[in-house]
Amino acid sequence: MRNLFPRTLQTTIIFLIVGGIMALALGGYFSSASNEFTGSLVEIQAWFSARFLAVQDFFTSPRDIASLRQRNAELESEVAELQAQVIQLQQAVGETQLLAALVDFVRVRPENTYRAAAVIGRDPSPFLHYVIINRGSNEGILRGMPVVTNQGLIGRVDAVIADAARVQLITDPASSVNVRLQNAETEASLIGSVTGDLMLEMIQQDIDVQQGDLVLTSGLGGGYPPDLIIGQVVNVRSREVDLFKQATVQPVVDFNLLKIVLVIVNFKPVDFDALLPVPTP
Repeated sequence: MRNLFPRTLQTTIIFLIVGGIMALALGGYFSSASNEFTGSLVEIQAWFSARFLAVQDFFTSPRDIASLRQRNAELESEVAELQAQVIQLQQAVGETQLLAALVDFVRVRPENTYRAAAVIGRDPSPFLHYVIINRGSNEGILRGMPVVTNQGLIGRVDAVIADAARVQLITDPASSVNVRLQNAETEASLIGSVTGDLMLEMIQQDIDVQQGDLVLTSGLGGGYPPDLIIGQVVNVRSREVDLFKQATVQPVVDFNLLKIVLVIVNFKPVDFDALLPVPTP
């Protein structure tokens, strides 16, 4: 009986303590302490998580960097290949458009017979203006035949071998073309230069020449067929002390971009030198 009483008392005290704690907890008296305890646990967990991720990155980062470098190299190779394909497509489109323009030019001028040729070289001298084409005597190309593009006149064949020919451009210093000014209805001589500029000479002072006047071949002299477009007048020089006017011509052809040209194979130049009178001494 004496031992039973203390046990009952102990049980009662424990029950009261537990009940009091539960009552206080339910009443919200422990909420601040609980929040602080929970926050501490979260901070500890975050600290351990950050350290674990750092250790994991330390062991896995070299492998990831190597993988990224390999992938970057693969992407750079793919980009370079795609860029090369784009350039090839652009060139193909440009050549197709050029060929279409040449075909249209031939249809508009059915009186002439043309042979297409590719420009395969240029004269390296800064004082001469020539291009080399991949058609020669085997293709019926002869010296003196005019050469044009869909835009206009570029020159004439100056020398021929079996599989190639040299074309003297109208911008060459030794080139001279008899032309006419369409708007002014007058004739003149078109001369090339070392710089590639085109000059009109032998224009009479009383002829009204204006900027924008169209310059065409006249057909005189037998060197070129008539009415081939050359360019437009951009500047006129006239002085009272000179017998003739001079004018600068802007060609319609960009001679730096020549790729495919047309040789007029049915035109035979005429050499008038034998018909010129010989001056008497």
